[in-house]
Amino acid sequence: MDEGVIIAAIDEEIEKLQQARALLSGSEAGIPVAEHAAAPNRARRRRMSPAARKRIAEAQRKRWAAVKAKSAKKTAAKKAAKNASAGKATANKSPQRPRLSPAARKRIAEAQRKRWAAVKAAKSATAKKGVKKAPGKKAATKAVKKSVAKKAVAKRAKKAPAGRKATAVPSAGILAAATEAAPF
Repeated sequence: MDEGVIIAAIDEEIEKLQQARALLSGSEAGIPVAEHAAAPNRARRRRMSPAARKRIAEAQRKRWAAVKAKSAKKTAAKKAAKNASAGKATANKSPQRPRLSPAARKRIAEAQRKRWAAVKAAKSATAKKGVKKAPGKKAATKAVKKSVAKKAVAKRAKKAPAGRKATAVPSAGILAAATEAAPF
């Protein structure tokens, strides 16, 4: 065989293999695989120089200073208008309550201290006398029963005939009624 024919056959074979490889890798047939892999254009991140950042920051500061100066003028104008209207309003309204002098405050504070001292003295005096505690539940129930019994005896004395005395011991029915009526 001739060398030219062999080289041509090898070139055909290489071309077929490249096409098969292109199909498998998803690239186009005419572009080699290595070139195709570098083809996607991803935007590279741009870096700003420190001088450019400084210029931008200065410009932004100037803009904010202008905005703040403008708002300061507006607020100053509003305050002036408010003060002018407040002066007119106070002329129409009743004057504000006068402030207390330091001497007046001192007198009021002293009077208040005396009042509290009197309250505390009264509390301590009642504590020293030994005020009894309120009776417990049982004692209250007994007191109610006694008062009901006394009322019943007094009632009987009124109803009893002139010659007969009322008995001191109340009947069982009255005691039962007194116990039921007790709110305890």
